[in-house]
Amino acid sequence: HVQLVESGGGLVEAGGSLNLSCAASGDTYSTSCMGWFRQAPGKEREGVAAIYAGSGRTVYGDAVKGRFTISQDNAKNTLYLQMNSLKPEDTAMYYCAAASFPPLRWSVGGQYNYWGQGTQVTVS
Repeated sequence: HVQLVESGGGLVEAGGSLNLSCAASGDTYSTSCMGWFRQAPGKEREGVAAIYAGSGRTVYGDAVKGRFTISQDNAKNTLYLQMNSLKPEDTAMYYCAAASFPPLRWSVGGQYNYWGQGTQVTVS
């Protein structure tokens, strides 16, 4: 099993930045891909970004390309999401997720089997 704990959310003005963290513990060696998802009230869950273990390949949703950067520190078992040029439409609960097997479609939440509790991001 893998436990994920997000932090770093908060209230920020449009144009500002936030850096989310996701601390992983447990069987972290078994994860093949880690991602960030978000869900705003009344909207479907949306894939934000993902990073594949081993290759380090990163992928992004169209809404955040050029503004968000996903990274990980393997020594600290921590996943990050640097969010710049934030917009009000980025307001959502942000979740960290881990997949034991490489997802065929990284943005499909059903392919991830471990989830954190979420951290709220509000952009005014």
